[in-house]
Amino acid sequence: MRTDELATTLRDGMTVSRVFGEPYERDGVTVIPAAAVRGGAGGGTGKKDETGEEGEGGGFGLVARPAGAYVIKDGAVTWLPAVDVNRIVTTAVLGWVAAAWLLARGLRRR
Repeated sequence: MRTDELATTLRDGMTVSRVFGEPYERDGVTVIPAAAVRGGAGGGTGKKDETGEEGEGGGFGLVARPAGAYVIKDGAVTWLPAVDVNRIVTTAVLGWVAAAWLLARGLRRR
């Protein structure tokens, strides 16, 4: 993929439609889902060798996770954040590991 094609693909991938989902309405309430989107890109190049070939390369990646939803009801807009269970569990496990490590370290010093 050429560099200009990579830039075009990246630009097309980082659109508002990646952040905000299609709104939907039910019983007079409109919900607009939202996500946190991060992206990165990298590129490469090459040089001519004895065969006369050149190299080129590149790539990009997108990561999205639910952030929440805007809820519109009776003309009032409210934000309802998404609960990221994976983040909660990871934080709890890391906290338990750190507490166990500190406890073991304290017991060794006695």
